Amino acid sequence: MRCGGLGGLGTVGLGAEERGHGGPGIQGLGCSFGDVQMFSLTPYVVNVTAMNPLGAASRVLPFLLENIIKPDPPEDLRVSPIPGETKKLLLEWSPPGSWPFPEYFPLKYRIRYLRGASPSKIGPYEQTSYTLTGVQPGTLHHIQVAAKDLTDSGEFSAWSLPASGTPWMEP
Repeated sequence: MRCGGLGGLGTVGLGAEERGHGGPGIQGLGCSFGDVQMFSLTPYVVNVTAMNPLGAASRVLPFLLENIIKPDPPEDLRVSPIPGETKKLLLEWSPPGSWPFPEYFPLKYRIRYLRGASPSKIGPYEQTSYTLTGVQPGTLHHIQVAAKDLTDSGEFSAWSLPASGTPWMEP
């Protein structure tokens, strides 16, 4: 188990137990496990102890890895007009570069866009492109995409960086 530094936030002692085997006290705030097993029925267990001059408090936190999955946001979002289509936009993006083997562990995606002043959310969709229909002709649309494990494990990523586009306009 590896734990990161506190960055000046004070001292927090972390004792870790992985599958019931005790580990040494570790100074840090964020931790990562090595040699993990996805889809195991045996939960990992982390014992978190906070200490200060007034005392200490501990809490044991069991978890299954697939329940805490949160991908990074999708990347390279592109919004393009579709020639001849005044009420459609083509959206294309890539899975997050940090997501291992997207062909074996696919993601689903949710789309958020501003239709004038009113926000809309649609999805989820399994593909990395989508034709947005019924958009306002000649209007700039701001779009973002979020990702989640296809099996519905964990939670959606943060929203991608926004991309903007205007539907095709008659010459």
